[in-house]
Amino acid sequence: MKKLLAILFSVFTCGVILAQTGTATIYTTAEKTQLRLTQGGRLNFTESRQPLETEPFVWVDPQAAFQTVVGIGGALTDASAETFAKLPKSQQEELLRAYYHPQSGIGYTLARTNIQSCDFSSGSYSYVKDLDTALTSFSIAHDEQYRIPLIKQAIAAAGGSLRLFVSPWSPPGWMKDNGSVIGGGKLKPEYDRSWANFYIKFIKAYEAKGIPIWGLTVQNEPMARQKWESCIYTAEEERDFIKNYLGPVLASSGMSDKKLIAWDHNRDLLYQRVSTILEDPGAAKYVWGIGYHWYETWTGGPMQFENMRLVTSAFPDANLMFTEGCLEKFNLDSVKNWSLGEKYGYSMVNDFNNGCVGWTDWNILLDEKGGPNHAGNFCFAPVHADTRTGKLIFTNAYYYIGHFSKFVRPGAKRIAASTNRAQLQTTAFLNTDGSIVVVVLNTTSEKLSYRLILKGKETATESLPHSIATLVIQ
Repeated sequence: MKKLLAILFSVFTCGVILAQTGTATIYTTAEKTQLRLTQGGRLNFTESRQPLETEPFVWVDPQAAFQTVVGIGGALTDASAETFAKLPKSQQEELLRAYYHPQSGIGYTLARTNIQSCDFSSGSYSYVKDLDTALTSFSIAHDEQYRIPLIKQAIAAAGGSLRLFVSPWSPPGWMKDNGSVIGGGKLKPEYDRSWANFYIKFIKAYEAKGIPIWGLTVQNEPMARQKWESCIYTAEEERDFIKNYLGPVLASSGMSDKKLIAWDHNRDLLYQRVSTILEDPGAAKYVWGIGYHWYETWTGGPMQFENMRLVTSAFPDANLMFTEGCLEKFNLDSVKNWSLGEKYGYSMVNDFNNGCVGWTDWNILLDEKGGPNHAGNFCFAPVHADTRTGKLIFTNAYYYIGHFSKFVRPGAKRIAASTNRAQLQTTAFLNTDGSIVVVVLNTTSEKLSYRLILKGKETATESLPHSIATLVIQ
């Protein structure tokens, strides 16, 4: 029934659009220009003709609809919050507006935050005292200084609603077989229930502060033994923890509506993890989606989108969610590198084309050192703050993400988009207001003229070298 309604919605909406299509508005960001999400002139549509193989084109079919988008956004970490607190009030307001305002900013609608400390915290900390299995000492007082105020301001800047999901990097050290929050280790079986109850405590504590929690992941990067907060689960261990503890505890606590996301790690083991968990009905009934990152384990290789295709083919009801990605090994001299944004554009086009329903960047803000980070794992963010001067530095990654988040709104459906040129990468969406959004990415040094063809209508435009463009058709 859901698929039938989706088809009927698509057919009705695109029928209205095709009857009214007259213009498209184009927004462009391009290297070696001043164009940054810059609105260009309107493009007029005429009757289309059969394209030739020798003519570059982008073909969009609004009647072929796929997954529904839940949102696009970034993580509100301790590091982001601590850096934000060091900014002058005017720069704080500028940052919030830039990320969350749907008109003057890029309209983020999705967010992630950490349960207890992570690498992007100034130090390791816990919400409970040692050996407190009943969690009677549970307190989020640490978060009330920086993180909770930032999250509240982000929600307000987004218009009062922001889908927030939460992720643990490690249980308290005393719950683990290595006795530490860092260096991997595993949750001891005798603490399975206490750890499951820990999530409930966190959700209730945040919601008591006026911060609704939309969803949660089971464990950040459960196959990574890091020098910062980390915890290892095999696929079978994660499956059994969901089935026997976390899922039932969410249900018995009246939190069955919270979106439970498994895996939350790289694409390379994605199918193995998904098949192990979702082939078990006892675990699968609690799982809303599968989170993944872009740090493929083997270095120097391409992003493994084929594993996403396998998941969407074998488990069409699983919601694939991009839960983290950033550029590592920060260098302040490199914040203007165009490759920063191009990696985001490349990932986002292909992630959505392979079934992704939501896309979450890592830290929304870091300082001039790529931190703070207690493990020395300094990284890039779309926006950096020079805390010595109080100035914000917007990298081109901010604009590349904005080419999606500003125009592709929650509830949009991805629709078919294809091209006959490898230089042009594309994806497209149908918003609930009837507008069609087409994103065209060019990572080459070649300027390419092309035709945008939309079911009987077409217009002509061009893709600049190393650019991303969003065409909004109404």
